Amino acid sequence: MEGFWRRRPVTLALAVSLAMMVLLSVAVFGGGVIDGHWPFQSRLMAVKGDRLRKSALHRKLLRLASAMEEPNRMWGERCSKADIVISQGPTSPLPSGIPTYTVEIMNACVTGCDISRIHLNCGWFSSDRLINPRVFKRLRYNDCLVNDGEPLTNGDTLSFQYANTYSYPLSVSSVACS
Repeated sequence: MEGFWRRRPVTLALAVSLAMMVLLSVAVFGGGVIDGHWPFQSRLMAVKGDRLRKSALHRKLLRLASAMEEPNRMWGERCSKADIVISQGPTSPLPSGIPTYTVEIMNACVTGCDISRIHLNCGWFSSDRLINPRVFKRLRYNDCLVNDGEPLTNGDTLSFQYANTYSYPLSVSSVACS
């Protein structure tokens, strides 16, 4: 029994080092820290401070083409070009490998206005995929027309896809209130 007590510190040191090796192997071979989370944490939820944060890595999100700004309305103004929100993001490429992008154009007018003659700054916009010209067409350099000039009613969204080697920056150049 006396020999056991002499070997107790050695046994304890071995147990601690074995536990450390197990934790290290889980971290290295079990995926390690992924996106700031250990493998035993859910990848969809992570605690950040005292708030629960949900990660949406599994979803394709559209990027806003420009930061949405709240319009500074004068008395009697019903709408402005800031009421049109443009979002675009990458989608699956064509079989030929050309990247595709989805564009959503939304009327976010809070006063209930319909907006027509929506023109966008679009550079030399072109697409390898055919786009319905009633939805979106380039009239000339840096001038594209949305919805064939017809009103986009309050809350409505138009969307289309285009294919090109790069995405085009799109922004509203002019609108008319209906």
